[in-house]
Amino acid sequence: MLDRLDKEFAFGREALDVRAYRQELLSSNIANADTPGYKARDVEFSSALAGALKQNGTASNSSTLKMAQPVSLSSSASLAVTSQGHMSGTSTLATSGGSTDDYGKLAYRVPSQPSLDGNTVDLDAERVQFADNALHFEAGMTVLSSQIKSMLSAITSNS
Repeated sequence: MLDRLDKEFAFGREALDVRAYRQELLSSNIANADTPGYKARDVEFSSALAGALKQNGTASNSSTLKMAQPVSLSSSASLAVTSQGHMSGTSTLATSGGSTDDYGKLAYRVPSQPSLDGNTVDLDAERVQFADNALHFEAGMTVLSSQIKSMLSAITSNS
């Protein structure tokens, strides 16, 4: 039963994973705007998502996606206890999804205005892409949240 529910959210999680990775790349571009020789990098969302879905052999919600696996607990490290009031434990959070290699190859932006130091970051373009990606991420979160609310409503209904 839970695996069926999990499959319903797999596409949305996959899309959010790609959006989050793209946001990371765009913020890296903005942070390195003054670094000589830095090449602005990006990933095209639609092709990255399609590639990830195709690589996993699923073009729909028919099976669990590799990169959309939930976070799991692993016991790879132990915690140091320095006071009797501290809780002891050996569990740490570790992601169990796929690697970002599944998003496809990174593309380098073609600069609209070349600079003398070899940096290809156009701050105005990066900020626009950053804001656009953030807006799409929020929209994806809204859709996923409404799916969860619909499922909870269906589960808790008395009919």
